[in-house]
Amino acid sequence: MKVMDLKKSVLTGVTLAISGVSLVALTPNKAQASSVLNWSEPTELQTLDVSKVLDTVSSDMLGSSMEGLYRLGNNSEVTPGIAEKTEVSDDGLTYTFTLRKNAKWSNGDPVTAKDFVYSWQRTVNPKTGSEYAYLFNGVKNAEAVNKGEKPLSELGVKADGDYKLVVSLEHQVPYFKKLMGFTIFFPQNENAVKKYGKKYGTQAKYTVYNGPFQLKDWNGSNLSWKLVKNKSYWDKKNVKLSEANFQVNKSTSTSYNLFQSGKLDSTYLNSEQAKQLKNKPEFVSREQGRMNYLELNENNKLFKNEKVRQAVSYAVNRKQLVDHVLGNGSLAPEGIVSKGLMKYDGKDFADAAKTKEGVSYDAKKAQKLWVEGLKEAGVKNPSITLVGDDTDVAKNVTEYLQSQLQTNLKGLKVKVLNVPMKNRISRAQEGKFDLILSGWGADFSDPISFLDLFTSDNAQNYGKWSNEEYDKLIKASKTTDAGNPAKRWDDMVQASKVLSQNQGVVPLYQLSQATMMNKNVKGLVYNTAGIQYNFKEVNVK
Repeated sequence: MKVMDLKKSVLTGVTLAISGVSLVALTPNKAQASSVLNWSEPTELQTLDVSKVLDTVSSDMLGSSMEGLYRLGNNSEVTPGIAEKTEVSDDGLTYTFTLRKNAKWSNGDPVTAKDFVYSWQRTVNPKTGSEYAYLFNGVKNAEAVNKGEKPLSELGVKADGDYKLVVSLEHQVPYFKKLMGFTIFFPQNENAVKKYGKKYGTQAKYTVYNGPFQLKDWNGSNLSWKLVKNKSYWDKKNVKLSEANFQVNKSTSTSYNLFQSGKLDSTYLNSEQAKQLKNKPEFVSREQGRMNYLELNENNKLFKNEKVRQAVSYAVNRKQLVDHVLGNGSLAPEGIVSKGLMKYDGKDFADAAKTKEGVSYDAKKAQKLWVEGLKEAGVKNPSITLVGDDTDVAKNVTEYLQSQLQTNLKGLKVKVLNVPMKNRISRAQEGKFDLILSGWGADFSDPISFLDLFTSDNAQNYGKWSNEEYDKLIKASKTTDAGNPAKRWDDMVQASKVLSQNQGVVPLYQLSQATMMNKNVKGLVYNTAGIQYNFKEVNVK
C-alpha cells in the first residue's frame, strides 16, 4: 500500500529521543468497553475513493469498511468476501465469480456484479486518473482502455445477471486471486458515486459501505475518525467490535503516553522507546513488506546523470541509518524488493536479485563518481531540495540524509523540506522535487508489486527513470513468461539488477515497525503486503 505510503507512503513513529515519557512498569491496558478499540495512526486519512487510494492508512480504512471478492487473512491467505464460489477455466484465462445474494451496501442497495464492473471501468477510465490503473493490466483490454484506445465496454469484466461476474484475462496472472483482495479491485456503488460527484470519497458521509464497518466523523482533514459496526454487512455476526476510534499522533511520545494511560490500545514506538521497551510483554515488532527509498527527479539534469545517482547512493550509510537513526528493527536493503516477500525454489527474491551496486556505502567511491558525474552533467556548486513527510521519522531520516550527502559529496548543498504527507504526494505527482523520500508497501506478495513502479510509463515513477531493457523484462514477466514460473522469476531478478546497477532509485531501508499492543486485543489480522490491518474479527476482551 503503497505509496506511496502510499499501500503505499506512510513513514511512521521514529524520533531520536523520548520526550516527557516515563518508562514505568507497564500494566495491561484496560479496555474502555469490551467491544471498543482505540487506535493510533501516524498520518492523516487521505481518501475513501476506491479508485484513487494510494496510502496505507486509507487502504486500511477501506479494507475494513469495504469488501471485495475476497478478504485476505493471516499470511495473505485468500478468504471469502463477496464471492461465494470461484471457477477458473482450464487455460487460466477466465474467472467466474458467483456472488453472495445477501451482501448489501449501507444505503440498502444489494451488492451486485454490476458494482464490480462499474468500479473496474471507473478505475481504468483515463478520465479518473487512477495511479493504480496499471494493476488491471492482464485483464483483457485494460491497458488499451486506460490509454483511451478502446471504450470502457471492451474491458474484460462482465456481469452475467446480478450475481455472476466473469473476468477475461489476456494472459495468466499468477497472483490474480491475491489482487482480488486489494482495495483497487473493490466494488463501488454507482448511485453513490454519481450522487456525490466530485465530493465522493472526500468525507465519510460522501460514500457508502459494504464491509464490516462504516466510517464516521471524518470531514476530509480532521485527525480523528471512527469505524462503527455496519448493520447491513452480510457477516455481521462475526464482527465483534461495536466501534474503533482512530486518532493521528505524529509524535510517538504523545501516543505512548496515551497508551500508558489506557486511552490507546496500540502505539508506534521511536528508536529509544523500542530499545527500552523491547522486553515488555506488550512489545510487538511488525515486519513490513515495505521499502523506503529516495527518488531522484531526472527532469533535473543533475540526476539525469547515472554517476551522480550512483554517488548519492554510495554516500549513504544504511547500517548506521537502521541501527542508530531508526533503531526499530528495520533492515538495510539488498535491493528495491523487500526481503521475505516471495521465495522460488527455496530462495528469497531479495537474495537472488542482490548486487553490490545500488545499496552499498562507500564514501570514497561516492566522491569519485560525484566529481565525474558533475563534469559530465556540466553542473557546478549544485544546491538541491530534499522533500519528506512531517512525521518524526521522516524528519530524522531527512536530517540524516542531508548530513550524509553534504559530508560525502563535496560542494553539495541540501535543503530539507518536511511537509504533510498529502503535500508530499502532490509534490511527487507534480514533479516538484529534486530528491523525495518515498515509500512503498507491497500490494500483494509478489516482487512485481515493487518492480512495476519503475517502468517508463508507470504513473508512480515520479523520478521518471527510464530503461528499455528494464521495461522489456517486466513486460515479459507479465505476458509471454507469465505462465512459466522459472522464466518469470528470472525476468524479475534480472530487472531488479538493472534497476540497482543503473540506480533508478535509491533504496534506504526495509521498515519494521516497533509497537506496543494491548494484550487484550485479539483477532487482529496483520499482513506485510496489501491491506496491513484487518479489523473485522478484532475483539477487546
